[in-house]
Amino acid sequence: MGNAYAVTALVSNNAVTGTTVDPNLVNAWGLVAGPTSPWWVNAADADKSLLYNSAGGKVPLEVTVAGGPTGIVFNGDSTAFPVGDTNVAARFIFATESGTVAGWAGALGTTAQVKVDNSGAGASYKGLAIASTPSGSFLYAANFANARVDVFDHSWGSVTTTGGFSDPMLPADCAPFGIQTIGNRVFVAFAKQGEPEGGAVEEQKGQGLGMVDAFDTSGNLLVRVVQHGQLNAAWGLAMAPANFGRFSGDLLVGNFGDGHINAYEEMSNGHFEYRGMLRTADGLPLAIDGLWALEFGHGAANNGPTNTLFFTAGPNGEEDGLFGMITAS
Repeated sequence: MGNAYAVTALVSNNAVTGTTVDPNLVNAWGLVAGPTSPWWVNAADADKSLLYNSAGGKVPLEVTVAGGPTGIVFNGDSTAFPVGDTNVAARFIFATESGTVAGWAGALGTTAQVKVDNSGAGASYKGLAIASTPSGSFLYAANFANARVDVFDHSWGSVTTTGGFSDPMLPADCAPFGIQTIGNRVFVAFAKQGEPEGGAVEEQKGQGLGMVDAFDTSGNLLVRVVQHGQLNAAWGLAMAPANFGRFSGDLLVGNFGDGHINAYEEMSNGHFEYRGMLRTADGLPLAIDGLWALEFGHGAANNGPTNTLFFTAGPNGEEDGLFGMITAS
């Protein structure tokens, strides 16, 4: 494998050439797959989570998630996050821009059940992570409007962590935007809060705006991963495997602001160094309009090879949606 990367569009709402067309895929945001499941893609502006296989084939199930679903996680803990009349464990869990968290299991049919509602407190969740710890499973919701990470235990109860996901050097106008568990660490991408639009606090785009920190699962700051530099309203976070071309083994950070993906190498002292940005075969920066999530396949037929990077995007000012993949060439 060389230094270049290729983008393949798989599903769109507006008939992008070569794609499966799904009119509901509007502002494709959160992305996740279980070990053998298809990809679940949150269509934030359609209030749905949609399913596709690794080739972009549509799976008939569509789950309604009210409130504008953003982040999504897979729950592999059969004892955690009960939903429904029989308290079966939610398999997929969603955060929404409206400040709710909802869970879904097969017994619920085609509608996710709201289990946390912080809309009255002005919450707006832009991302969601999950972690398994010695104390049980926890959810971590990026509350962009209120500039904090809200944490919930296995029974959906609110939790105060020891570290509080606090960074004393963080500018006052930066708030948790993207969030991802990688190994036993929780990575948080902070974006600059802009002026409210229609009553909602929105991210401000611009090169150098934002930071990325790594925390332990108790919210204690471990290291400042990235500050300013190439960041531009970063949201997607993924650790590349050993066979992903030039940036094998690096932390990949995707910018919503300009669609670029930057790579950072973790050094022996625990700090991260910038290595460059993903580029196409012509040497130009790879750019995906409205880029949101980055997730590698799990090696199953439904979700693709472990060195294929799948992505979601909300192009054209989040008016459209795109699901696709990136491969090293």
